[in-house]
Amino acid sequence: MLHNAAQTYQSNQVTTATPGELTLMLYNGALKFIKQAKIATEEKNVTKAHDACLKVQNILYELMSTLNSEIEISKELVKMYDYMLHRMIEANIQKDIKILSEVEDYFIQFRDTWKEAMILAKNQG
Repeated sequence: MLHNAAQTYQSNQVTTATPGELTLMLYNGALKFIKQAKIATEEKNVTKAHDACLKVQNILYELMSTLNSEIEISKELVKMYDYMLHRMIEANIQKDIKILSEVEDYFIQFRDTWKEAMILAKNQG
């Protein structure tokens, strides 16, 4: 029962979120799955690490697909996301925690910058 309530809440959160909030959710989700991949790698749980890495890769694909190519910064973001995607694939193949940490650092920077931008936009609106 409690699990269903949590799923309903989460579903409502996604369906009522603004595009900015959805991007923030994607960043936070990627960070959560990178943590899972690092733990699974340390525990030598190859399947769990692989699954977590794939989830991060899917988030990166989603982030790339939502970019507006007519906006100049999107061209730079797609390059960065593509680099992160290749590093995630490498981390997944090699089960390398250092590479996971590198990608994690990029996601932290993106998330923190995005949060700040959302606050600034809200205060100007």
